[in-house]
Amino acid sequence: MWVRPGSARPGVGGERSGALVVRVSARAVDGKATEAALASVAAAFGVRRHAVTLVAGASSRTKIIEVEGADPATLSRLLAGPGADRGADAASTGTAASTGTAASTGTAAGEGAGPGGT
Repeated sequence: MWVRPGSARPGVGGERSGALVVRVSARAVDGKATEAALASVAAAFGVRRHAVTLVAGASSRTKIIEVEGADPATLSRLLAGPGADRGADAASTGTAASTGTAASTGTAAGEGAGPGGT
């Protein structure tokens, strides 16, 4: 995922270089923006916060995360951005997401590689 800290309009949706865009109002100080981003992703996927794990990128805007129990269709919808067709599938957005117990966003989504995501 790609995090935009200090945003006036927090939300989850859209794509930047293959990564899911997460806008948070928290500033990038002491991990507050990262924590806010993880909580926002959990809410967007309809899972509990503990189901979202930061895999890499603690101090970077680009992060790799794993979302346990996430629906790949939700990832496709979020990548399509606000107001996008709710019926879009992963193939149409060029996104790879696991259909098992975890869905991947970020690097895995943007590059189709391994578990995790941004």
